[in-house]
Order: sequence, then structure tokens, then C-alpha cells
Amino acid sequence: MDLLKTGIAGLDEILRGGLRPFRSYLVRGGPGSGKTTLGLHFLSQSTQGKNLFISLGESVTKIKDDAKGRGFNLSEIEFLELSPSASFLREHEGYDIFTSQEVEKTPIIDQIIAEIEDLQPARVFLDSATYLSYLSNDKFQYRKEILSLIDFTAEEDATLMIASESTQQNPDYDLQFVVDGVLNFTREEDERYLYISKLRGANYLSGKHSLKLKEAGIEVYPDYIPVAEKKDEDRKKISSGIPSLDKLLNGGIERGTTTIISGPTGVGKTTLGVQYMKEAAGRGEKSIIYTFEESVDTIIKRCEAIKIPISDMLDNSFLEIEQINPLRYSPAEFFTRVRKKVEASQIDIIMLDSLSGYKMAFPDNSTDNEKIKQLHILNKYLSRIGVTIIIVNEVSNIIGDFKATGFGISYLADNIIILNYLEYGSQIRKSIGVLKKRLSDFERYLRNFEIGEYGIEVGEPLSDLQGILTGNVVNIGDGGDRE
Repeated sequence: MDLLKTGIAGLDEILRGGLRPFRSYLVRGGPGSGKTTLGLHFLSQSTQGKNLFISLGESVTKIKDDAKGRGFNLSEIEFLELSPSASFLREHEGYDIFTSQEVEKTPIIDQIIAEIEDLQPARVFLDSATYLSYLSNDKFQYRKEILSLIDFTAEEDATLMIASESTQQNPDYDLQFVVDGVLNFTREEDERYLYISKLRGANYLSGKHSLKLKEAGIEVYPDYIPVAEKKDEDRKKISSGIPSLDKLLNGGIERGTTTIISGPTGVGKTTLGVQYMKEAAGRGEKSIIYTFEESVDTIIKRCEAIKIPISDMLDNSFLEIEQINPLRYSPAEFFTRVRKKVEASQIDIIMLDSLSGYKMAFPDNSTDNEKIKQLHILNKYLSRIGVTIIIVNEVSNIIGDFKATGFGISYLADNIIILNYLEYGSQIRKSIGVLKKRLSDFERYLRNFEIGEYGIEVGEPLSDLQGILTGNVVNIGDGGDRE
């Protein structure tokens, strides 16, 4: 059976491809949650002829204006306006609420049936059933009317979507029982979510999925690890282009692994990550840097100062740098953004700069657990498709009390490279070492690390020094005198 696309890519993923045709679906949510916008997505996506938007509340003129402002194609959508007009009070000033139920209910149902029979739409959106419920004091009768409408649209080969303004004071349990699927829109503080509580005859992705209303409509970010085609286990080692560094790592880092480069501020973490991207560009591979703190210009100027040809890499599309503005994305939205970029541009290496910036980039109501969860999902997905990940992590202490990440994600890393400062002979020097390498052995020595005019230099092992990670450096080569 060909499934019906909703017009929202993330929602279609959650629905495992789309909605089953000739069924009925309920869209529940409070005012402003996006129900009408979803209806417009659903109708404008259809390629099977005319479609029908039935409005019982909002003015069709306003709906059309909003839809055109968002860029919806309305050419195949007919509108049936059953909402009260401006002349309502003048024409009906004499009857009360009880007579209105009898006066208005039958004509409204008749108009809906007549319009569907005449138009023969492929899709119908009713906005909203809440207004129909106001016209009936008998719940049993109201349920029969909704069931009849559902059966009628199915007989007319139409797929029905019904909006409902569900509240605690006005629950819509009757609707939930009779429809084939239920989509729920919720809002928690400033974040919107979507979840499915019912979908007859079809599989779907459970869970609470992040949702945003944007200029072009709704975007949904599924909360799951997408099933990607797993690449063959090509664990070929990636060279840094620095022989002594490759020796430290027993030949390099393996393709498709996650490497954390950890160290205090200014020690050279980002530059080391870009060094791997420089070598990748030489092999014709593509890389992207997501920077959460530093500007793009700062990264470019720093790399050019040490003869890393980053401008050429950018001009030749071997490298992209994207600055992530604070509080713009949710963790799930950022994951979806990265995923789409990787798939569209066939990216080979990704660098997140930095972990602390990633942590601070999202709204306050995004918990640390949610951020770590999405980072875990991103890591698993990229690893599965063979993309190499470099995560820059800044530790707070310059010397002593060394921590690998400070964010509880060490378990994600296949490789952990540590950079640090040390005082030696009254000079501030830098060291580099490997703390973890999951897929092979590695050198246990710390080595001298320098960033000079012509790039990164990794020196000989600091075999005469002890206590570098603690900050209490001892030269054991001269009898143990402390420097």
C-alpha cells in the first residue's frame, strides 16, 4: 500500500513512511500548537487531485493569508468556510444557545457532505471537531455523527484528518476512540513536542519528538537512532601528516571512530583537529567544523598563521565551517541538521568545537541528559556510516586534577588525546599524549607538543619527566630534582 506523505519529513520518518490512505486521523493540541499548519502540510502535499479544508472556527481569509506567508501551495486546496461571519450577531440576535444547536448542526453536516460529494477530494482536513461538539448535548449522538463522517469520507475514497482543541475541561476521548490514528501536540515551557498514541494497522516510532514552528511551517526531529546503511568495516587508519604523532597513535586514528581531544584553553586542541582535516583534503575527502564558541574568522586566521591552507580548503569545498548560534537549536534539531548535511554532502570528518560550547548552546530547559543522549545518538549514527568524529573538549584546570572530559562522555570515545601545559626550566611548555585507544595499542609516553610558524610539531618522548599530569613535574633524568 502506498503511504501518504504528510509534507513533514521528520513526521513521515516517525510514521515509517506516512499515513495509510482512506483512514481517519486526529490531531490533538492546545491553541497555537500547530494543528492548522499540519493540516496545510497534509493537504498541500497531495498529488492526487483536489483537497478540502473545512474551517469551523477561523476565517478562511486569515488561513489563506497565513498559508501564503509560509509558502504553502494552495492551488489544489478548496476551502469550505463554516465559521460565523461578521453578520452573525445581527442575523441571529434573537436565539439562545439551546436553539442554536438545533438550528446550526444539521445545515453544517449537510454542507460538509455536499461539498465532499461534489469535490471528490483525496484528502480532507476538518478544523476543528471541537466546534461540532458544541452543537450537541448528547455525546452518543455526537459520536455517531463523527463515525458517520469517518465512514462517509472512506466510502468517497478520501483520507480524513481532524483537529481537536483538547483541554482538561473539554477532553476528546470520544474522538480518540473512533479514529484510526492519534497525533498529539504538546508544549513544555518554550519547547514543542509531538507523540503518537494510536495508529491502527501500522508501525510507528514511539517517544516524544521535538517540534518547531518555523517560517516555512513545521519541522519535526525524530527522537531515535535512524537506521542507516552500515558501511563495510573499513578501519583504515587516518594519518595526521605528522610522523611522530602517528607513531604516538600506532599509525593514526581509525576511520569511523570518535576521538576526543582534551586540554586546557589555548593549548592547541582545535588546531590539532584541523590538522587531520588538512590531510583529509589532500586525499580528496570532505570535512566540516561545527563551532559553538569561536568565530569562523578566528579559526581561519589562526590556521593561516601556521601555514594550514584553510582558505584553499574552503574554496575547494573540502572544508566547511558552520558557526552555531546559541539557543537557536534544540539538541534533537542539531542532530537532524548534522545528519542531513552529512548525507547531502558526503562528509568524511566532523569536528565539534567544543564540548562545553555544545553544552551551553541549547536552551536552559534542555537537560544535560538530553544533550548527552543526542550526542550519543549522533555518535552512533555517524560511526555506523563511517564518518570520523573529532570532539574538542576544554578542561578547566591548566595543571593538576586532570579530567578527560568533565561531561560524562568518555565512554563514547574510541580515542582520547590529551594536551596539557607544563612548567619546565621556568618555561611554559606543552605536552601531548594518548589516554585511550580502543582498536589498537598506543605509545604510553607523553611527547613535547609545539605550534610554530610552520604548523604542529610533536617531539621526542618526555621520558625524563614525571608528574606532568599532576602539575608537579620532576626530572628523573638528573637524580629527581624538581624543576
